[in-house]
Amino acid sequence: MSQQQTSQSSGQGLLERVFKLREHGTTVRTEAIAGFTTFLTMVYIVFVNPQILGVAGMDTSAVFVTTCLIAAFGSILMGLFANLPVALAPAMGLNAFFAFVVVQAMGLPWQVGMGAIFWGAVGLLLLTVFRVRYWMIANIPVSLRVGITSGIGLFIGMMGLKNAGVIVANPETLVSIGHLTSHSVLLGILGFFIIAILASRNIHAAVLVSIVVTTLLGWMLGDVHYTGIVSAPPSVTSVIGHVDLAGSLNLGLAGVIFSFMLVNLFDSSGTLIGVTDKAGLADAQGKFPRMKQALFVDSVSSV
Repeated sequence: MSQQQTSQSSGQGLLERVFKLREHGTTVRTEAIAGFTTFLTMVYIVFVNPQILGVAGMDTSAVFVTTCLIAAFGSILMGLFANLPVALAPAMGLNAFFAFVVVQAMGLPWQVGMGAIFWGAVGLLLLTVFRVRYWMIANIPVSLRVGITSGIGLFIGMMGLKNAGVIVANPETLVSIGHLTSHSVLLGILGFFIIAILASRNIHAAVLVSIVVTTLLGWMLGDVHYTGIVSAPPSVTSVIGHVDLAGSLNLGLAGVIFSFMLVNLFDSSGTLIGVTDKAGLADAQGKFPRMKQALFVDSVSSV
């Protein structure tokens, strides 16, 4: 046996010991394909999250890097500690609520808003450690869990339409149709239909394909400016260490902190249940193997 074959066998043996692939009826090849597919499904987050948080005044380049690091940390920890085929990344519901409600509508600095997110995540971690979160998932009706998650999705959808210019503010009717002849609106509508068509055909990279197509068209129309493909990672000093933990820990922001904790609780719990259910791991009550470990990893990643 060659040295290359020996190394390959050793690598597969290590993966078997760590992740118990045979016990779960899978192989290294299957897991590699599934991992790549999952990456294509969720990679859009590293582009969308900086754009949303940029609305709050944060440096989009720094947010891009931190989004990648957080997603890598959470996903690796989920695999090693909980041994579940679940990838973690910053929640789209939480960032939209932070940018459009807490910062824009309430007028709080993003540093204070991020501090409120931190304390909300600490509250979520405490709920997990004391098994309150486990009890809630097991006892809250499925209809309520689905309803809350769907409501968060509708909120994100409305923010997407607003950012694309499809809908605009109107003092009489709250919202109205934007200028449908502008490039940004047309590209936003096109992107939506690309996602809808590809998703209906079970193409996992639907969102990524939509981003690539609309970006190329925007570049051709002069709305997107090319600055290169490869570069060194941007500095994260503009966001790291600037969270105002003390300023956010006051009675006046208790409602904001609780809201962050609640959104994070139902968004992440609903996603975990939905993903494990699709994988055939969850029962009728939404429970799944190594649920306590998964909830703990999710809470730690949130902090």
